[in-house]
Amino acid sequence: MKHTAYDLVVVGTGFASTFFLKQYLSKAPASTKVLVLERGHLFPRAERVKEIIGEKSAYAGLNPLSNDTFENHKPDKDWHFSVGFGGSSNCWYGCTPRFLPSDFRMKTLYGIGNDWPVQYDELDPYYEQVEDLMSISGPAETPYPRKKAYAQPPHLFTAVDTLLHQKYGKLYINQPTARSRVAMNGRNPCCASAVCSVCPVDAKFTIENSNFRVYEDPRVELLHGAQVYGLELVQDRVRKVSFRQDNKDHHAAGEVVALGANALFNANILLNSGDKNPFTGRGLGEQLGLQAHVYLDNLQSLGGSTWVNANGYMLYDGDHRKEYAACLMESSNAPFFRPESGKWRHMASFRMIFEDLPDHDNYVATTSDIMKPAIHFKGPSDYTLKAIDKMKQRLPDVLSCLPVEKIIYDQPYASEAHILGTTRMSTSAEQGVVDKHLRHHQYRNLFVLGSGSFTTYTPANPTLTLSALSLLSADKSF
Repeated sequence: MKHTAYDLVVVGTGFASTFFLKQYLSKAPASTKVLVLERGHLFPRAERVKEIIGEKSAYAGLNPLSNDTFENHKPDKDWHFSVGFGGSSNCWYGCTPRFLPSDFRMKTLYGIGNDWPVQYDELDPYYEQVEDLMSISGPAETPYPRKKAYAQPPHLFTAVDTLLHQKYGKLYINQPTARSRVAMNGRNPCCASAVCSVCPVDAKFTIENSNFRVYEDPRVELLHGAQVYGLELVQDRVRKVSFRQDNKDHHAAGEVVALGANALFNANILLNSGDKNPFTGRGLGEQLGLQAHVYLDNLQSLGGSTWVNANGYMLYDGDHRKEYAACLMESSNAPFFRPESGKWRHMASFRMIFEDLPDHDNYVATTSDIMKPAIHFKGPSDYTLKAIDKMKQRLPDVLSCLPVEKIIYDQPYASEAHILGTTRMSTSAEQGVVDKHLRHHQYRNLFVLGSGSFTTYTPANPTLTLSALSLLSADKSF
């Protein structure tokens, strides 16, 4: 470390930390001192492509495998993320729909869960900023209100998508995505190869290709290989951040601290530090997804220009959410075929994604190893499981504009790769951990960023929203 004390100490370099830091630096004076602590190392995209295709890379082995970083007490439940500079921007698939306005008002509208302390209209200008910064591709009309066109034109529909859009209009749209439709800002058009976790053509937005240059800012000191494990809490303030680098413990004082690890490790840091909020670490969850394979009579599913071409909202919103979960459809354009001669492409494939509710019995706990949290997860709620049964009843009618022969359903996926909850947002400490600006209810110089703050767990992908929340947080707090 260059200094013993900093104006801001940031943990992590993923979406939440990076968008927060970008907004903070836009307001900070030239004399500001910022320390960023990243447990992993840069593993450049081009080097990760080498590894995938079997070539040697000097960067291989720098970062631990995610499954080695925590104890999983339910081994059949996966928790996917990547360790290293840029966090899960390296492995994400670039799906960026907004939440619906109703997603923020589940208690008021449906008597389910709690309302978010921040509402859609407050978040709207920050959604716009993130969409511009990520150069999002998307359609002119969406089921959620927008005031500004997307930065890039929409990806192309398949023949099946075209028929569904003709029937449902803005309830069936080209998916808003950070996978480029056209070359822009140094990124290439999506190749639709469906290997988005390591994009072979550099089409998706990542922290590495963002051109934000926040980590090159002279006010910022970035340390790699520095894993934060605790905070020194004194009189309702964070005084120091404790981290381990090269097997040595270090402590950095910060006037303000922002935790931007994922929901597992933000909670572990707080619990290690003695945070007594009853919601810290609790309510761990994510969405539940499964694949529906639709066999078609003499209709080929051809076309499209990306991995997921479209989102369908026909089963998403409405009074049914009083009884069972919303479902978001993703039209898959990953390579697939129907195993029948002459009918190879006479099918469509949809990922059906269901929201879930925070459950106190799904949680993160500390272990004897302060670096490694334990995950206790009993499974999805009855609210979500009921929605799967209802979807299977309703989907044939939803797809009635198609010549459907049959629908085959896979078992639910082990993960949607979205880690939610554990530091939920609320109006008071009696209902959650952080306020609408992601400041801890008790430790007021501490920000806890990311999707751990989500009050409820909608079926929509979380990255756009958590990034917008980081911009809002820094904008309103400094």
